Order: sequence, then structure tokens, then C-alpha cells
Amino acid sequence: MHDVFMSRQPLVNRQSKIIATRLTLHCSQEATVMDAVGMLGGMAASWPASAKPVFVTSGRTGCEAAILDWAAPENAAIELPAALLVGAEGADVINTLQTFQPTVCLHFDPQAAQALASGVRFRFIGFDAQRFQVSQLKVLAARTRACGIAIAFNVNSSEQFRTCLDAGVTAAAGWFFTSPTQTTAKALSPGQANIVRVLNLVRSNADIREIEAALKVDVAISYKLLRYINAAGFGLSCEIQSFRHAVTMLGYEKLNRWLSLLLGTASKAPMAPALMHTALLRGRLMELLATGLVEKSEYDNLFITGAFSLLDVLLGVDMERALEAMRLPEPICEALLGRGGRYQPFLDLALTSEADDGPAIAEQAAMLGLTADRFNRAQLQALSFADTMEL
Repeated sequence: MHDVFMSRQPLVNRQSKIIATRLTLHCSQEATVMDAVGMLGGMAASWPASAKPVFVTSGRTGCEAAILDWAAPENAAIELPAALLVGAEGADVINTLQTFQPTVCLHFDPQAAQALASGVRFRFIGFDAQRFQVSQLKVLAARTRACGIAIAFNVNSSEQFRTCLDAGVTAAAGWFFTSPTQTTAKALSPGQANIVRVLNLVRSNADIREIEAALKVDVAISYKLLRYINAAGFGLSCEIQSFRHAVTMLGYEKLNRWLSLLLGTASKAPMAPALMHTALLRGRLMELLATGLVEKSEYDNLFITGAFSLLDVLLGVDMERALEAMRLPEPICEALLGRGGRYQPFLDLALTSEADDGPAIAEQAAMLGLTADRFNRAQLQALSFADTMEL
């Protein structure tokens, strides 16, 4: 089977939460849609089990009827262009869709009216935000409301995101929320500064009583920390009921990982929920990609590198200012500041997985000796982790 790599985009709703993910399939020059079907079938054990929809599009490869040979999981939504339903293979495609009834997202194009009249049930109607004016999108979303849930794709800015939602779509796909704002704060907020203080105490292996005293300054921090640790994604066999218990069960190194995430919960950023989900996913993805390629003692550092890659956006300060208050290992700081180091290739690949560039993903993965199967599987596992940990 020839290589097929996946990239992804989140679908964000009005509450700034990621409610679904869009996977784009990138086939190598030799690969076909059947290779993509085989790859998807092989991912069954790693496929996210949450109720959140996972949209699948063949992207620039072009959609063929063969994509329907995939035994799609219940939460998968196959994206189909209207042309596929009204073209030469249309009758067979319609019969397949009516027989097996997979969840389908219809791409709205000039032939959409014919496709909507075909009798096929569509759960979603996808609109390319780059093709329609806001006034057009508003009319089309209203006219197709009874046919499916309106979704906007290829949204590139926060302004476009807001106008699409105002036009009547339920969610919009894109990475518009990950860019830092033009205005940055001069210092961390008191809540953020206290979390950094606790982090530094943990990193320096301070006495438990000293760390507990710092946590008591802000009871909300302790509460949020215990919620994270007890989340299903952590996989503990018993419930952690106190910080002292957490230290006993996890040790300082593991605890440092989850304290790091608390910085994001102190964020006042409008898109904080989507940013936190993305930070969790990046952290877990970097850890999975590096498994077996670095020492086990470095896995937590790789997780923190990915989780901190959006620290400037979450905290509203530039990255250098965010890092100068923390006693982080040099490889983490080097990667986050774009200065190279041994963690940089893993962060670069994690970021490339969010771009619509299959050849770049393949090249970056090859540099690390990673196969398409391992890369794709790691993405799905990281997505499952972020969905589970979302609080």
C-alpha cells in the first residue's frame, strides 16, 4: 500500500469549543483512493471513540466513489462533492448511500441543488468560506437548514470566523485562533504568576508542605489540578483526592506535566477552550511521535513542549516573556523559541500536521524515520486523548 498521510483542522463553535475534527487525506503520487480506504480501515483500533464527529475529506486528491468502500465508524462524516452524486457514477453512489447510510457532509457547489434532490440524507452541508460572500452564505445557510447542519470550511481569520457564524453556520474549520494577538501584556497575571511559582517549586523538588502552601493561595488551582489528574485520559486506577496523594501516586515529574496545563486554565483569551484542546493534542502527539526515539525520561518534556507551544496566545504575552519566569529545561525553551535543539523536529512535525501540505508532512516524518501508519495513528490517539481530557 502506498503512503497516505493525514492532516487535520478543528471545527470551532460559537462557544470557542472544538466540537469536531476534519481529517484531510494526502495521497503520494503513486497512491490511490483505495490506498486511502485501506489506510482508514487500518486505523480502526486507534479511531477516536468520542461522540464528536470526525470529518474525512480526500482534499486535493479528489473524491471518488471508492471512498464509500470504507466501513466508516459511527462518528465519521464522509465529505462528498455534489458532482459525485450527479455524475456518471451518480446512480451507484446514491444507491450505496441509501443502502449503507453513512454520515455524509455534502460540499455545496453549483450542482448541489441536484444532489439535494437525490433523496440522500445529509447530516452536514459544507460551505467553502473562500468561495462565498457573507451575504451569499447567509442566504444559502438559511435555504439548506432543513437539509443538514451548515458548516464553514477554510476559515482563515477570526473576523471571517465571526462573520460565518453570524451568517448561520454552526461551526467553522480552520486554525485562525492559534495566531497571537497584536497586543501583548507586559507581565503575567497574578493567577498565572502563582501557577508558575508552584511549577518552579515542583521542578526544584521542594518540600510537599511548601508546595501545598502555595496551592492554598488559590483554591481554584488545586481544584482544577485534581480534575485534570482524575480525568479519564490519565488512566489512573484510583481517584486522587489531595495534592499529597498525587505526589505519592505520580511523583514530581508526572505532576509537573499536569501543573503545566493549569497555565492555560488561567487564560483570558476569547478562544481559550479551543486553544487548550489544541495544546493538549500537540503535547500528546509530540510524546507519541518521539516514543522509542528518545529516552523515556524525556517524554514528559516533549509533552510540555507541545502543550506550551501556544503559551504566548493563551497568556497574552510573547513567548520569551512567558518562558523567562519558568525554570524549563533548555531543549524545551530552544524549541519553543524556534532555536533548534533535539525537540525541534518533533514540534515542527506536530505543527506541520495542522497544515494542508501532504508533501511537507511526508518529508518531515521521513526525517524522523516515521512511517505514514505510525504518524496517522499517533494523530488519532492524540485526538482521542485531547477529547478525553477536555474539561
